[in-house]
Amino acid sequence: MLASRNESFKTQVFQLVDALLVWLAFWIGAQFSNPIREILGVGIIDESLLSSMNWVLYIAVPFTPLVLEHFGFYSRLRQKKANTSATQLLRALLVISLILAMYALFAKQLDARRLVVGLGIPLVFFLIFFRDRITVNYLRQQMFNDAYKERIIVAGTGDEMQQLYDELDPEITSAWKVIDHFDLRVRSVEELFDLLKRESVSRVVFAAKNTEFDKIAQAVEACELQGVEAWIAASFIRSQIARPVFDAVGDKPMLVLRSTPELSWELLCKGVIDRVGAIIIILLTSPLWIFAAIGIRLQSPGGPIFFSQMRAGRYGQPFKMWKFRTMVANAEDLLAQIKEEHGNQMDGPVFKLKKDPRIFPFGAFLRKVSIDELPQLLNVAMGDMSLVGPRPLPLYEVAAFSDLSHRRRLSVKPGITCEWQAGGRNKITNFDDWVAMDLRYIDNWSLWLDFKILLRTVPAVLFGKGAA
Repeated sequence: MLASRNESFKTQVFQLVDALLVWLAFWIGAQFSNPIREILGVGIIDESLLSSMNWVLYIAVPFTPLVLEHFGFYSRLRQKKANTSATQLLRALLVISLILAMYALFAKQLDARRLVVGLGIPLVFFLIFFRDRITVNYLRQQMFNDAYKERIIVAGTGDEMQQLYDELDPEITSAWKVIDHFDLRVRSVEELFDLLKRESVSRVVFAAKNTEFDKIAQAVEACELQGVEAWIAASFIRSQIARPVFDAVGDKPMLVLRSTPELSWELLCKGVIDRVGAIIIILLTSPLWIFAAIGIRLQSPGGPIFFSQMRAGRYGQPFKMWKFRTMVANAEDLLAQIKEEHGNQMDGPVFKLKKDPRIFPFGAFLRKVSIDELPQLLNVAMGDMSLVGPRPLPLYEVAAFSDLSHRRRLSVKPGITCEWQAGGRNKITNFDDWVAMDLRYIDNWSLWLDFKILLRTVPAVLFGKGAA
């Protein structure tokens, strides 16, 4: 369910408050650490050691609200029970605890700090749970008290007004006090103007698919003259995938139907993570680059170390993608012959062959452990690709798409890994299934989803799962 701007703002406020509560919990834990250690007879921590606990705050304070949001902690608050809140909160804190434990293990941040963390995590649970219960009870009081409800008018035609109201989530309508169902077919705009003035309405929701646009425009003007918000249900446009939002071109309002992730801080973070992550991985894997280059030069001296090919990037924009060469030097010239002699294991325009005779032995090893993909990090660093996204296809394969809906996979940057790559690669032999996985990724994209795909890619690479 898409969240309104009002609901999104409330969620951000709750997240900010929860972040402050996380900080408060660990601060309290640090203050009580010395007295408890003194009681237990294990020695007092000096102030400098306590100040080194800042790394816990750097992780827990910003990430706890984000993980809570992932588990739905800020959704459907009026209907949420205490056990649901507790479960969501426990799951989120388990994730945060694992992150803290992993960092402490690898960074060797152990010993005295364990008590502070051990005190802080339970305090985080109780403080946020207490805040959540107060919030839920307050919202429920609003739901049952008309004085706290938003006064609105639903305008349009009779059947459509009722249909809109029935289709809306009770979580939303429970906060409304509907003053009137205003039928635009039989009542005048002047009557709507008087009704707005008399009833102190804050918003008019229009469900007017079959109402003349001129009549709607006059009704909206009546709202505008009194400073009342006018919300128009865009049900006159039916879209199966695209999400309708309003934007502006200059001073012209536009209804935008968007089927790709909207520009957001999350999307900007993805771009930063891509480029910074690519540079770090290149530096960390530099010995593997040298290893691959030497192996290719020794076993297949007749060709270059790197293989480049024009691939389709975002919106089909061509770019040169780099890989370590794993095939004989004239592999492209032999493609038609290989297709004729060995066929194609992938249905559709994409060519896949598990035991391609053009691959030399060391190249097969590079593919099995995915070392051949490392040069694509250069494409990520240059902005042509992302760490996670649909795999980029050669231009001739994109041109051979028989289903035009397949081109929607080109609406985002291609990636080094994706659902298909992390899920077993060559086990999938139907191109439609492959595209369906890519489109599902696009429709449900989030940073958390990228993170999960990256985690699933690691064992797929280490164990050569589905590698050619």
